[in-house]
Amino acid sequence: MTRQAIQSPDAPAAIGPYSQAIRAGGVLYLSGQIPLDPKTMQLVDGIDAQAHQVFRNLRAVAAAAGATLNDSVKLTILLADLADFAKVNEIMAAYFEPPYPARATYQVAALPRGSRIEVDAIVALPKIDPPEVSQQTGWNEAFDQTKGA
Repeated sequence: MTRQAIQSPDAPAAIGPYSQAIRAGGVLYLSGQIPLDPKTMQLVDGIDAQAHQVFRNLRAVAAAAGATLNDSVKLTILLADLADFAKVNEIMAAYFEPPYPARATYQVAALPRGSRIEVDAIVALPKIDPPEVSQQTGWNEAFDQTKGA
């Protein structure tokens, strides 16, 4: 199986030896996103702004692979404080439509750069139908008529 790195300029560049996402077959594995503004590479302030930024970053990477957040089948949310759980749920609901992806949420001791939230995702890529092939007839005869001309 081949792996393809997916990159979006609308999401923060990787801050370590990893890809924003990897496509393997029909599945897209999105690396954890923290709430970095992709233009400044600085954390946004406050849990509301951080949660929105994380989901915008994930959305940008999914879009670079031809998917949407609604194609997500599994999320993992890491929170520095589970007291933010209800607020993150509320904000998440604005970025997804039912049926919502499966999800696990954990409180962790710390996150990169002092972030309060990190989210990763697994996305089932939409099937892209191959273009229809028209059955062209008579091309051989037309080609043969130009021979020797």
